[in-house]
Amino acid sequence: MSAAGPTREQVEAGQPYLVEQDGLLTLAFSELAVQSTMDIADPARLVLEYSHLMVASLAFVPAARRIALIGLGGGSLVKACHRHLPQTRLEVAELSPEVIALRGRFHVPPDDERLSIHCIDGAEWIARHDRAFDLVWVDGFDIGGMAPALTSPRFFDACHDALADGGVFAMNMYARDALADAWTERIAAGFARSVAAVTTADGDNRVVFAARGRAFRLSEARLAQQTRRLERMFGIALPGFARDFIASRRRLAEGVPA
Repeated sequence: MSAAGPTREQVEAGQPYLVEQDGLLTLAFSELAVQSTMDIADPARLVLEYSHLMVASLAFVPAARRIALIGLGGGSLVKACHRHLPQTRLEVAELSPEVIALRGRFHVPPDDERLSIHCIDGAEWIARHDRAFDLVWVDGFDIGGMAPALTSPRFFDACHDALADGGVFAMNMYARDALADAWTERIAAGFARSVAAVTTADGDNRVVFAARGRAFRLSEARLAQQTRRLERMFGIALPGFARDFIASRRRLAEGVPA
């Protein structure tokens, strides 16, 4: 059942709308463009598998002090990190005021000393920062998919420059997009090929990871240990992540497509 079903005008304009069903609240732009899903009984629980992979980047930066997020959606990552990372500051760039206006429905905490949400173009915003963040997470979609500004070499260079030494970038993309391999290669070029990509079990999402500096120099055993810690902390599942990450890193270092 729809909690706030879309009007034809909303869909045609690419505006977000809400659907409530089976205890879940979903933010969408169309039936094929789902932005975020929330467990109504536990708003900070990470429901979608791709969000588990995004959180896995914390295995490389376990004491992250400052995280940049480009794209708010229903605030799944924001809420989970606000709950489980009390020492971390979260800064969010979201282009759509309509998406931000729904933050209350998704129980996104109010802005405070640990959280700031800015209504701004994420590509312009991240370019204003230099060595500022331990993690940069990109999850920016609209009804048309990935915004061109978030897939350009210039943007990926800006994300690299916004990271502190040892920082990590993670980007969610639609794995079946014909341009996914090209975007992954652009990220690899911008990060001196210190990159890996892991796909969700359903094959729908690919999360691309990249590092500034030596963050990825963990053994598979150490990475598996770190991901088990994150599984316990966030209540998520990351089966085979360490194996898949290291195998992908080797392939991409050699220029083999993800």
